[in-house]
Amino acid sequence: MLTLDSIFDLGPFQWSALLCCMINGLLIGIERQTRGKPVGIRTSILIISGTYFFMAMAVSLSPNTLDQARVLGQIITGVGFLGAGVMMTLDGKIHGVTSAAVIWVLAALGLMIGLGYLTQSVVITFLALSVLYGVDKAENTFHSLRRGVHQKLRRRH
Repeated sequence: MLTLDSIFDLGPFQWSALLCCMINGLLIGIERQTRGKPVGIRTSILIISGTYFFMAMAVSLSPNTLDQARVLGQIITGVGFLGAGVMMTLDGKIHGVTSAAVIWVLAALGLMIGLGYLTQSVVITFLALSVLYGVDKAENTFHSLRRGVHQKLRRRH
């Protein structure tokens, strides 16, 4: 018989961890989406949640840390392909490298949450946001940082 407890029982997953995935993904996703960059809110939440799901299952199924390390390694490999798909070239310049790096960070956050480091994942989220916002502010302040591939594309009217 279905009870309220059985409906809300998520097995190896925890509501607090899912909430942490949502908050971290939302914060980073808002930064990317408001700038018109790839990897917005939905994608950020799904990347963190997906890596959390895989790591939480590995932790719950096997007390063997070697098996958990294998899952972690496979996630890292898979996320590399996901990040590579975000990068492209335009006029001989590579674009999307920061978005690919954000995907790596999102996956790392999901792995941290899956291993039980919820508070630390929030701290790392704020550190990542400080890099994304802080470097952009520095580039706008010091125009010499906007050389080469870091030049803003000029719009033609």
